[in-house]
Amino acid sequence: MDLITLTDLEVSYHVGVPDAERAAPQRLLLTIEMRSDFTAAAEGDDLTRTIDYYRVSRRLLTFGEGRSWKLIEKLAVDIAEFVLAEFQPAGVSVEVKKFILPETRHVSVKVERNR
Repeated sequence: MDLITLTDLEVSYHVGVPDAERAAPQRLLLTIEMRSDFTAAAEGDDLTRTIDYYRVSRRLLTFGEGRSWKLIEKLAVDIAEFVLAEFQPAGVSVEVKKFILPETRHVSVKVERNR
């Protein structure tokens, strides 16, 4: 299985358990790995036969508009389900990095889903 990775896409979503934390969007980094067979795309040098990672990134930049999450675990699952449904990879992994604990570089969760 081949792999396309978007590493540390910076987004601003409303996320956090306390209402006050969710009140304003906060900076998150998303890493999205999409698994698929890219043989046909490579043979024909054809964007239509692969996953357009630019489109994925644009959709994720606006994914949080009008929405909020308490848990980054739920956010990661929602993103994975969205990517599977809209872009049709064989599988996807989603890592969400949150910068909430000052004693750490970040806190993250990672989920994997398959079609």
